Amino acid sequence: MIRWRKGEVVRIRREWPGAVELDVAVPEGECRALAYPPLVGRPEPGDEVLLNTTALAMGLGTGGYAMVVAVPNRLPQDPDGPGHLVKARYTPLQATVLGADEQDSPHHERLREADSLDGMPVVVADLHSALPPILCGLYADRPGTRVAYVMQDGGALPAWFSMTAARLREIGWLAGVVTVGQSFGGDVEAVTVHTGLLAAKHVLEADVAVVAQGPGNLGTGTRWGFSGVSAGEAVNAAGVLLGRPVAALRVSEGDKRERHYGVSHHSLTAYGRVALSPADVPVPVLPGDFGERVRDQAELLAVRHRLVPVPVDGLHEALRESPVRLSTMGRGLEEDLAYFVASAAAGRLTASLLS
Repeated sequence: MIRWRKGEVVRIRREWPGAVELDVAVPEGECRALAYPPLVGRPEPGDEVLLNTTALAMGLGTGGYAMVVAVPNRLPQDPDGPGHLVKARYTPLQATVLGADEQDSPHHERLREADSLDGMPVVVADLHSALPPILCGLYADRPGTRVAYVMQDGGALPAWFSMTAARLREIGWLAGVVTVGQSFGGDVEAVTVHTGLLAAKHVLEADVAVVAQGPGNLGTGTRWGFSGVSAGEAVNAAGVLLGRPVAALRVSEGDKRERHYGVSHHSLTAYGRVALSPADVPVPVLPGDFGERVRDQAELLAVRHRLVPVPVDGLHEALRESPVRLSTMGRGLEEDLAYFVASAAAGRLTASLLS
């Protein structure tokens, strides 16, 4: 159930498009909080705020903030523009947005009959943390590629939560963010992954799309009970729209849990059982026994998909130059190098498809 607190804003820590990070005084002391001004208004020091402290109390690694639900004395302005897509539906913070695919959109006519990605590569990944290393591998081999990020709704719903996406957008590594399903706050809104991919191609004019859930990941230790199942569905969407799916493997040497060590069972289930459209599966050529383990595990996917060995020389150096901090499940680049190299290998393979 939800944990509630009232507090007073002490200071603004930092802000980026769509989000403000705060220190808030609550009865227990001070806590770190996050506000989305388009939804709740922009809090200022001294303002009273209503907080949802559930994620903070649970100690969630990705979502460990108190969330500002309301700034009673500083409400946001009522929207006066078009748009009738309601996201976060039937929650207290449901928001109306303008979908690229809806009738009032200037892009509606372009998308109304759109039915093909015309062979555009679509890189699919399980975790949001794969986005920057995929781009590191892609840009190391093919700088200047125009990339759109299609954000699914398996993790955080607001794209504003991702400082990574905001920074990548700022420096031009992303042409834009497309939020689909119940996720919102992107440069472009869409109803489904399908229309999100079509918007990436025909609205943002991307050369490549990367599809992954927003920050955060829900797993239960069961075969089917994890939010990354949607990666297999994204492969299907890319395939049916005549794109070229690239299924990035989730690989880890730092995670010692058997189900995630080597190739994660998330990848084996999503791509091996859910994805019915064939995809290119980049298999990083890693050294030693661990590399052999990864190759053997990936072979399970060869029944339906095309396994492509990808050399990893130079990828470590490219990852060190990442413009954003690399982190997955609390581990940095050197703590789980295999994870980031495997994601960068997906970017490298994608670069070769553009040649």
